[in-house]
Amino acid sequence: MPAVNILIFFIGLVSLIKGADLFVFTSSQIARKVGVSEFIIGLTLVSVGTSVPELAAALTASFQQASGIVLGNILGSNIANIGLIASTAALLKSIKTEEVMLRRDGYIMLFSSFLLFLFMLDFRISRLEALILILLYITYPLFLLNKVKRHGEEVYFKDFLIYFLKFEYLIDLKSIFKFKVQRYEERKEGSASSKSDALRTGKRIEKETESELKTEKETESELKTEKETESELKTEKETESELKAEKENWTESGTKSVSKSRYEDIDSMDRQQNIDPDTTEEPLSEISLLTQISKLIVSGAAIIFGAKFFVDQAIFFAVLLRVPETLIGVSLVAVGTSVPELMVTISAARSNYAGIALGNIIGSNITNILLILGCSGLVHPITTTGISIYYIAPFMLITSALLLLFIRTDWEIKRFEGFILFLLYTGFMVLLLRMG
Repeated sequence: MPAVNILIFFIGLVSLIKGADLFVFTSSQIARKVGVSEFIIGLTLVSVGTSVPELAAALTASFQQASGIVLGNILGSNIANIGLIASTAALLKSIKTEEVMLRRDGYIMLFSSFLLFLFMLDFRISRLEALILILLYITYPLFLLNKVKRHGEEVYFKDFLIYFLKFEYLIDLKSIFKFKVQRYEERKEGSASSKSDALRTGKRIEKETESELKTEKETESELKTEKETESELKTEKETESELKAEKENWTESGTKSVSKSRYEDIDSMDRQQNIDPDTTEEPLSEISLLTQISKLIVSGAAIIFGAKFFVDQAIFFAVLLRVPETLIGVSLVAVGTSVPELMVTISAARSNYAGIALGNIIGSNITNILLILGCSGLVHPITTTGISIYYIAPFMLITSALLLLFIRTDWEIKRFEGFILFLLYTGFMVLLLRMG
């Protein structure tokens, strides 16, 4: 029954989204524990994080050779990111923009979109073309890491193209690998030397402890001898005294009090000596790491099964409604996987961080084309359709160019510009569904 399929569809979507959130959060926690820098985490896990649902859905569809779902998901997600998510952020509050957002990341996004359109023109995206997309994606974070970090904001799109065409990313990859190997060897040597130092220190402490215990025992025996001598002298004097009876009574009471206090001292010493040493528990960091790995496995399973249910039901609805898979990918799949980004953007806009959300949208569009479509194309070549080439992809190019234009005007996306983007997206979806 369709009602059951709708339920499974939404269960798969929720599992996919929640699993992706937990997966990214846990991955970042593990990365911090093993010493990965915040900058690297931001470039990899955080930038890819919002695209994990699209990646899982696209790879699952690619394994099932559902090219329409794959391509529709990518094109539809990029259009929704601009027409639905960026427009919503602008409607809530005008978004301040920067020149680098346009001249570097914005142009890279437009270049990626245009390159995808060129690859689609022969109605097929081959594995070689998919490999080119992946190489471009690998180049992008390396470019940000090695060029932008060194030169600040003075690096733009043309520098990215030069960096890619001159294969500078291969040199940087080699240097990063060398640096990591050296760091690993240094840590290994450091841990070995620290172990030997710890052993030497432990032996020295044992020797000092033994000598101290020996000295304490000798001191106790001397004190005991002195006390016995004093008590003997005292007894002799008491015997010679005329008030023998009274002194004997006094001696008994005194002896009782002395012996009592002595026993109390001995008991207190025994209690001090019999204190059990603190039991050394397993370090919390190791327990925490095992917990994080368990969460990573659970979230990965949730992503895999959620994506399978989600894509299976999307294909079911395409067959049931007798519409092309591409339309289902652009509408149901794309909008469904964009829900996390929409929620994050609304929250960011309300917290005066709309500019960060816009940068995340541009980065997500780059990731969708270069990484997700590249990986899906490597799994299985993607077949394109006429509606994708003549209608959906050109509309993605138009909305991308329009977004960059709005970024450039007074370096601010105003509310009425956000309204224009939203109207265009609404009209596109209405016309698309009527065509279907």
